[in-house]
Amino acid sequence: MNNGLIGAGVAVVIPCYKVTQHIGGVIAAMPEWVERIYAVDDCCPESSGKFIESKIQDPRLRVIYNEKNKGVGGAVMAGYRAAIEDGMHVVVKVDGDGQMDPALMPDFVHPILAGEADYTKGNRFYNLEEISQMPKIRLFGNAILSLMNKISSGYWDVFDPTNGYTAVHVDVLKKLPFAKISERYFFESDMLFRLNTVRAKVIDIAMDASYGDEESNLKISKIVGEFTKKNIKNTCKRIFYNYYLRDMSVASLELLLAVPLLVFGLIYGVWNWVDFSSKGVTTPTGTVMLAVLPIVIGVQLLLSFLSYDIENVPRRVIHKRRV
Repeated sequence: MNNGLIGAGVAVVIPCYKVTQHIGGVIAAMPEWVERIYAVDDCCPESSGKFIESKIQDPRLRVIYNEKNKGVGGAVMAGYRAAIEDGMHVVVKVDGDGQMDPALMPDFVHPILAGEADYTKGNRFYNLEEISQMPKIRLFGNAILSLMNKISSGYWDVFDPTNGYTAVHVDVLKKLPFAKISERYFFESDMLFRLNTVRAKVIDIAMDASYGDEESNLKISKIVGEFTKKNIKNTCKRIFYNYYLRDMSVASLELLLAVPLLVFGLIYGVWNWVDFSSKGVTTPTGTVMLAVLPIVIGVQLLLSFLSYDIENVPRRVIHKRRV
C-alpha cells in the first residue's frame, strides 16, 4: 500500500554505528514509496557502510561515509545535505537498530505534505500502557529532559525530545544553520531550538516504546548534566532572539522586571533573616514585607511571561507546499 506517497519525494536517513546486526532488516522494511535511502556510516568500527554495500541490493540506497565519528547529529546532517542535493521534499530519520517501525512512517510524512507541520517527531508517552516497557530510569530521565527542552525550545506542546523518529520538510532544512547544530546526543533537542528560531511548526506523533535486544548508546545518567547546561544556554538565546532582538512585547517587559524583583527580594530577605537571626532579634514586619512584596510581584510577572510564551508556540507552517 503506497498511502498516496509514491512520487512525493520522500527520503530516509539512517545513521549507522554498530548496527550491522539490524541494518539489513531496517532497509528491507523501507516502504516502496521511499525514493532515497541514505545510510550514513559514521566512521563505524564494524564498517557498516561496506557491510551494507556488500550485502544489500537496493537501487534507492546510497551509502555515505563520515571521515570521522561525528555522532548521531553529524550522521543525520550528512544525510540531510544529500537529500537537499538530490531535490527531495521530505526527509525521515530512523535509527539503524530496528527500534522504529517503518509502518508508522506515513503518520510522520502526511502532516508535512498536507501543510499541517514543518517537522514531526515521535512521542512514546501517549499510551500509558505501552510506556511501562520503558526502563524506569529512562522514563524519569526523559520526563526531566522533556521539561527542560520545553523551556529551551519554546515548544511547550511537544514531549519526548530525545526521540529520534522524525521527519522534516527540505525547505525548512535549508533555513537551518547546520554548522551550529549540536552533532551528538543533544542533536534532537538542539534541532527543536533551531526550528523555533525560524518559527517552524512542530507536532508530536504518537508511537509505542520499543525495546528489543539492541543496546542503546544513550545513557540518561551520563548526559543529564550536559543537557542541562546546553538547555540553559539555548533558553537564554531563544528568549533574547524572540523577545529582545526580533521583537518587543509586554512579555519582554514583564521578564525584564520579574528577574531583578525576584533577585532583590530573595537576596534582601535572606540577608536580613541571617542578620537578625545572628542577633537573636525577630525580623521586623516592615523588613519582611519589603522582601516578600518584590518576590510576589516578580512571581506574578514571571507567570504572566510564561503564559505568553506558551501561547506563542509557532502554529503556522513555513515551508512551501508543492501542488
